[in-house]
Amino acid sequence: MSFRLLSLLCLVIAASYGDALSIEPRSSHYVKLPVVHSTNRRVFAKVYENKRDVATVPLAKRADVAYYAKLNIGTPPQPVYVQIDTGSFELWVNPNCTSLQGTTDVRFCRAIGHYEPSSSSSAVELTTTKTLRYGIGQAAIQYVIDNVGLAGTDALLENIQFGVALDTVDEFSGILGIGHGVNVTIPYKNMIDQLADQGATDTKAFSLALGSKSEQEGVIIFGGLDTSKFTGTLRTQPIIEGPDGVPRYWIQMESLGITPPDSQTKQYSNTSMAVFLDSGATLTLLPTSLANEIAADFGAEATNPNGFYAVDCKFNNQSGTLSFAFDGVTIRVPYREIVREIQTAFGTQCYLGISPSEDFALLGDTMLRSAYAVFDQTNNAIHLAQYSNCGSTEKEITAQMDLGKITGNCEAPDFEDADASSNPMPPGKGSGTGSNESGDAESRASTWKTAGFRKWFTIWVMIYAIDFTFGLIL
Repeated sequence: MSFRLLSLLCLVIAASYGDALSIEPRSSHYVKLPVVHSTNRRVFAKVYENKRDVATVPLAKRADVAYYAKLNIGTPPQPVYVQIDTGSFELWVNPNCTSLQGTTDVRFCRAIGHYEPSSSSSAVELTTTKTLRYGIGQAAIQYVIDNVGLAGTDALLENIQFGVALDTVDEFSGILGIGHGVNVTIPYKNMIDQLADQGATDTKAFSLALGSKSEQEGVIIFGGLDTSKFTGTLRTQPIIEGPDGVPRYWIQMESLGITPPDSQTKQYSNTSMAVFLDSGATLTLLPTSLANEIAADFGAEATNPNGFYAVDCKFNNQSGTLSFAFDGVTIRVPYREIVREIQTAFGTQCYLGISPSEDFALLGDTMLRSAYAVFDQTNNAIHLAQYSNCGSTEKEITAQMDLGKITGNCEAPDFEDADASSNPMPPGKGSGTGSNESGDAESRASTWKTAGFRKWFTIWVMIYAIDFTFGLIL
C-alpha cells in the first residue's frame, strides 16, 4: 500500500476513534480501571499461543483463576499487571516465575510485566521486609517507595509504599490488595488510603464489576460507580466483625437457595451466616455440610482427591440459578457462572465453583461475577445489586451521596436463557427495575467496538482496493 493511502487510512481511523484510544483526563474525583480475566486472549495473547497446552497442575494453583488491572510503576513508567484482591491489604509485584509448574502458568507469570527499582529515578528502596501469606501461596517482599500510575488514566499517585518480591511460592502475579489499610491492618497507607489522601477520590469507596465468564472483563472504579452495570437499587449491607477477627469485607448473608430449570426454588437450611467478599479467590467457600448439599443437587456425591466437586458440563447450558440473599437484595448466580471448565489431556472437565471449608464462608469470583458491589470504607458498608451490563454511565461517589438509594439503568438479566448471564432482558420481555430507555442508549453506545471494527475494516478494504487498482494502472 502506498504511503499516501496508508496515511489517509490512519487519519480516517484516528478521526473516528481517537477519543476511544486516548487517555481521557479526569473531570471528577474517581479513577476507572479495566479489569480483565487471565484467560482474556486479547490482553494476554502470547500466553495462549500454544492451543495444545492443558492443565498440568492442581486446579487451585493455576493461573486462569483471577482478575487483573494494569499499573504503571516508576519513572519512566514500567507496566505491570496485578491481581485485584478485596481480601488482602497490600500491593506487591514481581512473582518468582521459575518456581511454577505448567508451561502456561510460567508464560502468564512472565507476561504480566516486571518492575525494576534500579530503572526508576523516583524509586526509594527501604530495608524493611515482610512475608505475606495467602490462602494459597506466599510472597517474601522488600518495601519500596515509588510513583504509581493507573493505566489508561491521568492519575499518578506519588510516593506509594509497596512490596517487591524477593521470592514467592505458588504466585502467578503481584497482588493489589484493596482491603482496609492504615491503622487497621497495616501501619502505612495502602492504595485506597492514598487515592483519597492525594485527591484522586473523594471517599474511600470503590465499585467492582468483574463481568461474566463470557465477557472476560469488567471494571473497577475508585471513588465512583457505574449505573449501567447493575439492575435495581443498591442495598446497603453493614460491614460486620467476622469470625476470624480480621477486618475484612464481612457482611451478613440471610439465606441461600437453588432454582433448577423449570422448577421451584429450594431453600437450604441454616444458611444465615457471616460471609466476606473476596475478589482474589476463584471459588466460593461454604461450610462442608452446605457445600455437600449443593454439590448433590449438581450430581456430585463427594469431592475428588484434590477437594473439588466434579460435575457434568451440561450445567453450563442450563438456565438454573443459585440465589444468595442479603438484606433487601438477592443475587442470582446462573449455573454457567458457578461451574468451572478446565481443558485437560482428557478433554473438557467441569467442577463446581464451590468448595467445602470449616474455617469461614467466603464469596469468591464464582459468585461475585453476578453481583455489582460498592465497597465503602468511609461508611463501613458494602452496597449490593444484581450485575447486569447495559453500557456505561459513570458517577462520582461523594461524601454526601446516599449509595443505598442509587438505582441502576439496566433491566434484570434473562435468567430463563442459559446464555444470558449478564446481558439484560430485551425490551418488552419481563419487568425490569431500571430505565429501559437509558439502558438501551447506553447499550448502543457500548457496542462501538464491534460496529467500529466493521466500519474501519470496510474503509481499509476500500482503500486497499483503490491502491491495488492504481498500482495496476501505474
